[in-house]
Amino acid sequence: MNTEKDFSPLTPNIVRALNDKLYEKRKVAALEIEKLVREFVAQNNSAQIRHVIQILATEFALSQHPHSRKGGLIGLAACSIALGKDSGLYLKELIDPVLTCFNDSDSRLRYYACEALYNIVKVARGAVLPHFNVLFDGLSKLAADPDPNVKSGSELLDRLLKDIVTESNTFDLVAFVPLLRERIYSNNQYARQFIISWIHVLESVPDINLLDYLPEFLDGLFQILGDSSKEIRRMCEVVLGEFLKEIKKNPSSVKFAEMANILVIHCQVSDESKSTNDLIQLTSMTWMREFIQLAGRVVLPYSSGILTAVLPCLSYDDRKKSTKEAASACNHSLMKLVTYEDDDDDEESQTKTSSPSDETLKKEGDLNDSLNESQESVGLSNISFFTPASSDRSAVNLDLDGIVQVLDRHLHDSSTGMMTRIAVLKWLYHLYIKTPRKMFKHTDSLFPMLLKTLSDESDEVILKDLEVLAEIASSPAGQTDTSGLCDSSDGKTALHVPGGVQDGQPMVVGSKMTDLSPSTPSMNSYFYKFMINLLKRFSLERKLLEVRGAFIIRQLCLLLHAENIFHSMADILLKEEDLKFASTMVQTLNTILLTSAELFQLRNQLKDLHTQESCALFCCLYRSWCHNPVATVSLCFLTQNYRHAYDLIQKFGDLEVTVDFLMEVDKLVQLIESPIFTYLRLQLLDVEHNPYLIKALYGLLMLLPQSHAFQLLSHRLSCVPNPELMRTVDHPKAPVKDKRLAQPHIDYSELLQHFDRVQSKHLEVRHQRAGRSEHPDRKLML
Repeated sequence: MNTEKDFSPLTPNIVRALNDKLYEKRKVAALEIEKLVREFVAQNNSAQIRHVIQILATEFALSQHPHSRKGGLIGLAACSIALGKDSGLYLKELIDPVLTCFNDSDSRLRYYACEALYNIVKVARGAVLPHFNVLFDGLSKLAADPDPNVKSGSELLDRLLKDIVTESNTFDLVAFVPLLRERIYSNNQYARQFIISWIHVLESVPDINLLDYLPEFLDGLFQILGDSSKEIRRMCEVVLGEFLKEIKKNPSSVKFAEMANILVIHCQVSDESKSTNDLIQLTSMTWMREFIQLAGRVVLPYSSGILTAVLPCLSYDDRKKSTKEAASACNHSLMKLVTYEDDDDDEESQTKTSSPSDETLKKEGDLNDSLNESQESVGLSNISFFTPASSDRSAVNLDLDGIVQVLDRHLHDSSTGMMTRIAVLKWLYHLYIKTPRKMFKHTDSLFPMLLKTLSDESDEVILKDLEVLAEIASSPAGQTDTSGLCDSSDGKTALHVPGGVQDGQPMVVGSKMTDLSPSTPSMNSYFYKFMINLLKRFSLERKLLEVRGAFIIRQLCLLLHAENIFHSMADILLKEEDLKFASTMVQTLNTILLTSAELFQLRNQLKDLHTQESCALFCCLYRSWCHNPVATVSLCFLTQNYRHAYDLIQKFGDLEVTVDFLMEVDKLVQLIESPIFTYLRLQLLDVEHNPYLIKALYGLLMLLPQSHAFQLLSHRLSCVPNPELMRTVDHPKAPVKDKRLAQPHIDYSELLQHFDRVQSKHLEVRHQRAGRSEHPDRKLML
């Protein structure tokens, strides 16, 4: 430095000392500067004060010579000490050159700069707040300084500045938040620790309402929560916990909508998740749970995004039990926010509230009772963002299209966990209950996947799937005028049922007219579409029919009306072109009819054919049951049409008696010995009035080879009493009555002719197969 240059009012001795390499000499110069400035303060000579500060800044602190810079820093600190409470008038001139030295390559010089600024701030106290942003910016850089002495000095300065902010009520939060939002995304651990500590301090100051600006830096907080440092994670958890407590205390002032998407992002973790990501997910899921409970319907516009994050978590194992429980609570609370009002058109929803029917209210109660309380992770590429239609709490609209899209995507994803699939199906059922009109617009797109889900490995998934399908099939909202609802993509003529079929009115099944019983409510158009596609699925997936067919049909009989199920399936099978499948399906239906507790009422209805409706049902079942001769006989036994059963057995001599046929007869004998046919066995006591029952049973006995079933039936028939011994003395022999006379609605001759026609078709098909195959059906040669 040119020592000949005029630095007045600084004396040559002061200038030489400021440039000296020894700290003690620079300190002496600083004391001289302090005296000089005190004199100027006493004289109220602000011009000279500014001149001294300017010289120290430009000629020393910003000098190219390192010792000169050190001298300038200590000189500026001395000026501040001398100015005392008046230092606030010169803070910009004092602070700017010191902050510039924060970027110096010499760590000692950075330390002296930190020391000088500490002295300046200590004297000025609250007067430095207008310069807080530049101080904070400089400190955030020093917090990540590699030199431990510099870092230690910056921590002292940091604590001093925090004390000043805490004591003050004039902190400019609005000006500070943009800087905080920028700095919070730093990846340096020390910078992150610095940021977190400041947020914690500001949040604890009563006069500073940091909660209003939480949406500005919440995303950054969750980023810091994933830091590799355990200490930083702990600090961040504490800060987030404090914010959440404040949110619970003052929910009315919280900007839930502005933070919803941030939580949606962090509730989802990448496939390569680490323990830190698990912490982020758990914390954000906990926040989401509280947001849904506190904000209510305000979060509905974000529901599809929330579900995208929540649903995969429901299939987590016990290693992520806490996250799973939080996700389950989110799912439960979000589901309860959907109301009947959401089914109204947007215009109507402003003026009226829908009134649900009693049946729907009952379903709602059942649904709420069964909401799952314990419900796979998705990549960030699948994150869903949704913009609310309105931020007005009173005009929040359900994002139904987005929800259905998310639910459909999870159903289609083969990697979706079982509990997630169950939750998806519960959502669909809930939406069909609460918003049936709007949901039926999506039914055509959902229907194929719901049918495919019937092949799921889990019984519980299938049960929930059947509940959804049953609701679709029975909901009044599905009573629309639709033609061509049924899938005929295989080229076959599909069942066509006009929409809006009413009770007791005939329905068209192919070219055949049948009557629905007025005792059972009619289903909507989707019911018949469901029945057709269910049978088609059984036809294409024989393993599904074999393993789950009975289970599915029994559950449907509980969810819908058993009579409608059997009536519609019988009508469809009547037109089935695959005769082998028709026979197998009839055998399955017949076994369910005769053995399932769910079909008790239907069996009783068929047992006594005293009404036109029961006779019509019998005729409908009979025509399809003709695909399987043994099943037809068992139906006659069930309906006590013993003479017709005998007539049918007489025709068995014209049929091809195969091993499979005899196995079915064997099963029928076993059924006759079961509790289902207790009434039939008791009727054997009344020999005079049931001769055709005995003859039919002897007919079965003659069909059987010498086997266990033969011995069983033979022993039963040997127990039939002598009619002469059973006749009482007081009553003359009563004539045998033909029960068919009491059933004028049934043309038994026509039924026998129908049986012959169906069996002729089966025989023709078997002959065609035998001609094409080197291995024809196994035939028992009698």
